[in-house]
Amino acid sequence: MPQPLLSPTTAAKAGPAPLALWRSWWRKQSPSRQDRFIVLGPLFAVLLFLAAVVAAFGYLRIEEIDREQQAVTRDVEYAQQRLRLRLLERQEQLMRIGRDASNYEIDAEEFVIQAEALVNQNPELMAISWVDSKRRIKASYVSPSAHGIGSRSVGEQLKVGEMDGTYELARDLRQPVYSRPLVLQNARQFNEASLQLQVPLDEQGRFAGVIMGEYSVDGLLRFGIPTEITAKYAVALVDDKETVLAGNLPPPRNGAAQLMPWAEGAAKYEIPVSPVGNGLLIRAEGYRASQGVVGSGFFWLVSALSTLTVWMLLGNWRHTRRKVQAQEALLTETHFRRAMENSMLTGMRALDLQGRITYVNPAFCQMTGLSEDELVGCTAPFPHWPESELTTLMARLEDELDGRTPAGGFEVRVKRKNGNIFDARMYVSPLIDPHGQQTGWMTSMTDITEPKRIREELTASYERFTTVLEGLDAAVSVAPLGSSELLFANKLYRSWFGSLGSSHVNLVAQVGVPTFAPTGDALDAVDGMAGFPTDSLTDAQTANAEIFVPELAKWLEVRSRYLTWVDGRLAQMVIATDITPRRHAEEQAAQQNERAQNASRLITMGEMASSVAHELNQPLTAINNYCNGMVSRIKANQISNDDLLVALEKTAKQAWRAGQIIQRIRAFVKRSEPNRASAEVATLVSNAMELAEIELRRHHVRLSHHIAARLPDILVDRILIEQVLINLMKNAAESIAQSHRPTAQRNVELRVVPKHIEGQDVVEFSVMDSGQGLSPEVMERLFEAFYSTKAEGMGIGLKLCRSIVESHQGRLEAANLYNGDDVVGCRFTFWIPVVPLVPTAGPDTDTIAIEAAGTP
Repeated sequence: MPQPLLSPTTAAKAGPAPLALWRSWWRKQSPSRQDRFIVLGPLFAVLLFLAAVVAAFGYLRIEEIDREQQAVTRDVEYAQQRLRLRLLERQEQLMRIGRDASNYEIDAEEFVIQAEALVNQNPELMAISWVDSKRRIKASYVSPSAHGIGSRSVGEQLKVGEMDGTYELARDLRQPVYSRPLVLQNARQFNEASLQLQVPLDEQGRFAGVIMGEYSVDGLLRFGIPTEITAKYAVALVDDKETVLAGNLPPPRNGAAQLMPWAEGAAKYEIPVSPVGNGLLIRAEGYRASQGVVGSGFFWLVSALSTLTVWMLLGNWRHTRRKVQAQEALLTETHFRRAMENSMLTGMRALDLQGRITYVNPAFCQMTGLSEDELVGCTAPFPHWPESELTTLMARLEDELDGRTPAGGFEVRVKRKNGNIFDARMYVSPLIDPHGQQTGWMTSMTDITEPKRIREELTASYERFTTVLEGLDAAVSVAPLGSSELLFANKLYRSWFGSLGSSHVNLVAQVGVPTFAPTGDALDAVDGMAGFPTDSLTDAQTANAEIFVPELAKWLEVRSRYLTWVDGRLAQMVIATDITPRRHAEEQAAQQNERAQNASRLITMGEMASSVAHELNQPLTAINNYCNGMVSRIKANQISNDDLLVALEKTAKQAWRAGQIIQRIRAFVKRSEPNRASAEVATLVSNAMELAEIELRRHHVRLSHHIAARLPDILVDRILIEQVLINLMKNAAESIAQSHRPTAQRNVELRVVPKHIEGQDVVEFSVMDSGQGLSPEVMERLFEAFYSTKAEGMGIGLKLCRSIVESHQGRLEAANLYNGDDVVGCRFTFWIPVVPLVPTAGPDTDTIAIEAAGTP
């Protein structure tokens, strides 16, 4: 409950203020010392003022110099970029002419024509010459305006000094090289200089001379530097010895501009010209017509005004000293009270005994949006009362004046000046004066709109959350760890299991999550694991299991995890979802997949029927011939027992061969339950090759194979993997037959090697053919069900192959083989993990099987 504020006098007595300490110290000083402080204080203030004026002038001058220097730097760098781009453009044009000359695309006459056009278009170019590897001029064009360069005759040999060593440098580096600025001998102007660019010629890896371009340094200045730069600055091109080669610079300044020590010369800046290097620099210096700060008169005007200001400050200080002393006490009290009022976040309102507002603090005014003048002196109904609640608030006011307000306060609705309504809580206490008499009532008001909104949102959020859980199609239950007490159960759980917690415990036990038998602490509703860290349990992943509940005749997917309940106890949440339709669909999908695999094998054998018949005809014909021969020779008594034994052994061998072919075919097409077992890779591949070779021989295709030694065994369904290999080799043979390759190029290669892919050891099977490859359209739809490029194809072979490989946690891929830009064949690759992951029934595998098999 608020208490009456302390008076300023009482607050001052509570402890020494800084001002009181200052007064006490001042009174202890002698009068002479006081006079000295009074005199020196204003003088010190004046000195500070003058120092501030000087510092301001110095700062402004430094800023002015810095801005001028930045402007010069920026403009010079811009001019250097323009000049650099112009030089690079000329260099590229000369390099283009050099390439044409190296490739014998132009002769000397055509060179002169192109050089003349280039010189006429670019005034800074004085001459372009074609110099061979012996420094002899093959062709040259010199601008008529180039007075410093004489005519260069064809066949004339250049002297070593004329090129400043750039010829040798270009020959060694085989790159364009710029020379140092060269002063022309026959120049009309003093220090007129030129710049040479040597572009080397490369003739089949052999140095064949250079294309020499000669620039006028003065032309580079006049045509390469933007006019807006030359208009603002004195621009010159100088060499590394500070020799001015083109342009001019202003003479050093003296006289009035140097009267003050801070007077500086005009801003200047120089930068090397790229790509020439440090041998040629561009330098610019600003034109400065001003006489500086001193000559402008501004300095003296400010000095005079500063002197006048100092004099006025001294006079004003003497005049106001006594006035300030008189106001110090009042200001201290006012500041103290204002600080207390402004620091309060609670609105304060004082009423007299008649219910009239006598005081409001700034927080109350801020809450209501009304000023102090609009509130003080008002009687009921107050301007911050909503019109719809005047009767209720009037009754509240009567209770407040009669002292019948609750100690815990009460909630009211308050209207702001803009019409908005907010909720507030008010506390009322009597206002007692220093004589102990009650003079009114003090009311404190707190805005509770935001806390009330948060509380309502939390309530609504809880209702929405409960509604969502009640509407879930999964049974959700929560129980303490090791207890059958249900902390929460949604509607579906209650409809399945009732309100008993034993069903929750049974579900947890069937999932395989360890539970704890209730102990004496659990029976007393005390968490036996209280005090132990539970982060590792509550952050653990969910445990999943699929179980069958006989009571419900349903398959349920049960997920369980630990969580910390609202009261801090460790609990277990179980979510049970009815997956009976999904299990039925999975069983049907497995049956469809098996039928699709059997159908694919029968289709494959049907397509290979003629080849198998031909393959069986050979041993049967041999048996028939052997038997007829033996019968004829026995009738003629022309056979011995040894010859008869040899003939019978050959006949038995052919019969065994025919039996093996029939046995392989029977094992391949035989319907059997899926059986994954450890299989030897070499045996598996050999069985597949024996069946596939029948079809390959029919298409006159040669099969070669490479099987790596010491391959690990793999856990697979042998018949399914053989089916994949046979389909891939059969497709390879048909692709070769369709491409009409000659006999020497009809090859199919089977490679089986171990590899390490995706962080696991695998066995990779590759089938490569020399067919026509796959077009982008076919590659895009290669594994699409019922898509085939063969007129009689059904389009399920490759789809089923990928389904089989992916069911073994492997991958099947296809890619064309290239010889340059030509497609020379195709490669199908699939790999099987040596140690397969735990198989998971996913929608992708089931969908593939169903799509490949179709509807029975």
